[in-house]
Amino acid sequence: MSDQQNTGRAFAAALAAKDADRMTELLDGEIDFRALTPRRAWEASDPGQVLETLFGNWFEESDEIVELVQVETDTVADRERVGYRLRIRNPEGSFLVEQQAYLSAPQGRIEWMRIVCSGYRPAE
Repeated sequence: MSDQQNTGRAFAAALAAKDADRMTELLDGEIDFRALTPRRAWEASDPGQVLETLFGNWFEESDEIVELVQVETDTVADRERVGYRLRIRNPEGSFLVEQQAYLSAPQGRIEWMRIVCSGYRPAE
């Protein structure tokens, strides 16, 4: 497994744990971050903005990330692909959220990242 694949897995694990400190370690100080959720496009250029997007907008305090259900990694030329699925519980019920991310982390810190999100899908 390449270092980038380890970085992609570490990103998914830090997200699932809502671990802002670990996430900060993984993000380059000048990250080029863009993401697409069902209702909005997001952009960030520093770790603080990425953390606000992830933990202030996507996964709020009332969202309990119960489990990192699945993680898959692969490479696409010089990019890493990581797909992950989360089981979420909040006052509205239980949900699954899947995201596909592409990233570059040549020094073990994510410099470039694109994410597409499924949105909160009802869990059966």
